[in-house]
Amino acid sequence: MRLHVARSGTEMDRFRQMWERLWAASPGATLFQSFSWNRLAACRFADREAPFVVAAESDSGVALIPAAITPAGLTLLGEALFDYRDVLWTGSERVLWQAWQRLAQLGLPLSVGAIAGTENREPWSLFSPVQFVRAPQVPRAAVTPQAFAAQHSRLGRTLRLLAKQGAELCRYNGAASDLIAWIYRKKAEQVAGYDANLFGDSRRRSFVVEACALDPSACELSTFEVQGLPIAALLTFRDRRVRRFYTVWFDSRWARFSPGTALIYAVTLDALKAGLDSDYLTGEQPHKMRFALSFVTLYRVHVEADRLAGIAERELARAA
Repeated sequence: MRLHVARSGTEMDRFRQMWERLWAASPGATLFQSFSWNRLAACRFADREAPFVVAAESDSGVALIPAAITPAGLTLLGEALFDYRDVLWTGSERVLWQAWQRLAQLGLPLSVGAIAGTENREPWSLFSPVQFVRAPQVPRAAVTPQAFAAQHSRLGRTLRLLAKQGAELCRYNGAASDLIAWIYRKKAEQVAGYDANLFGDSRRRSFVVEACALDPSACELSTFEVQGLPIAALLTFRDRRVRRFYTVWFDSRWARFSPGTALIYAVTLDALKAGLDSDYLTGEQPHKMRFALSFVTLYRVHVEADRLAGIAERELARAA
C-alpha cells in the first residue's frame, strides 16, 4: 500500500495523472471532482480550506480523497463553489478505507455537503448521509426538443418579444474573462446586503473567472444584449454529456421581459438539440422548477472524529 498526502496545489501536481485517470473511469464524477477545479480551489482558498489531499494506491485499487482542513474540521475542497462533492475510487474497498484512516488520524470531525445521487451516496453509507436538497434536471431521454418547446411556448413568444426590443442572443466561451468578471460584479451588486450573496466575495468571483479559463471550450456564457450591453447572462459548463447551469443574472430594469428565464429556456432547448442533459444544480428555485423533469437528490454527512476513526478501523479489518 502506498499512501501520499498533498498539502498544497503545487503538491497536488504529482497526483495529476492518477487523478485524471480516476476521473475518466468514474462515470458519476462531475467537473467538481476534476483535477483542474480542485487544484484551483486548493490554491485560491488555502487560507480558508487548507488542502490535505490523500491518495492511496495498491495493486488492487486506487483512492483519492480531496480533503481540506477548516476551523470546523475536515471537509472536501471547493469552498462554497462546488455544487457536488465526492471521493474518487476504484478497485478494492481496502484502499479507500486506508485513505479514510489517514484522515481520521488528524482527530477532526468530517462534514461534507452535496453528495449527488443515490449511486454516489453508496460509498458514504456508513457515514449516515442525510438528504437535504435536490438538483432539478432536464434529461435528454425525458423529452424531445420539439415537445420541450411546445411545453414552454410562452417563452418562445418571450424570445420574439425580446428580439423586438432589440435584444440579441450572444455566445462567448470561457476566454471572455473581462465580460465574465463584469457579469459577476453585477450579480454581486444585485444581491448586496443579503446573506446569500455568494459572489459578494471578490475571491469567489475571481475563482469563477479562472475556472472558466481552464478549458474555455467547455464553458459557455450566453447573454441577451441591447446595443452591446448585457441585460441578462447565463454561465454554463459542458461536463461530458451534461450542461451544468452555474449562474444566471439579469438587469432588474428588464424584469418584466423575464430575460434570465428566457435564457435558461433557450440554452436548455439548445442542449436537448445537441443530445445533452441539462442540470440546474443545487436548489429548487422557481426558475428551475418551471422546467424540471427530474431531480437528483443531494446528501450531506457529518461524522464526529471518534466515529470516523472507528468506522475506518473496522472496515479496514473487515476488508483485510
